[in-house]
Amino acid sequence: MTAEAPPAAPVLAYGRLIPVTVHFDDLDALGLLHNARYPVMVERAWTALWNERGFGGFEGDWEAAGDFCNAVKELRISYEAPINRPGAYAVHLWLERLGNTGLTYGFRFCSADGSVTYAHGTRVLVRLDAGTLRPTPWSDRFRALGRELLRSRG
Repeated sequence: MTAEAPPAAPVLAYGRLIPVTVHFDDLDALGLLHNARYPVMVERAWTALWNERGFGGFEGDWEAAGDFCNAVKELRISYEAPINRPGAYAVHLWLERLGNTGLTYGFRFCSADGSVTYAHGTRVLVRLDAGTLRPTPWSDRFRALGRELLRSRG
């Protein structure tokens, strides 16, 4: 018996594909992934991506949180096909727009290989000053890493 090679990572024209797991308790009474779980899993995928890039996220101190002191301004999601079983899936993440104090990210909740889309959407975030809770610019480091995720780098 020969060992099979692991599946090749999908080739994406932009963004990153982050693995996520749907558990049995994520399903609703009809056996479908509950609509409120999609944004939670997308958020977890973003957290994993930023952690991978050296950003630790929020640890209880808004001042120290830096770029993670932000607020959601808008969330849009469209559900295309139901997820009706637990297992391995993925979230395709990218930035649509990276402004001075805000950004818009895009996402697709998809099969583990990225070939099937179950839901897609966008979310607008605004970076906030920890003291005033007013918009404030993203750090240079965050902006540099964010530019790598832009769908269109033109």
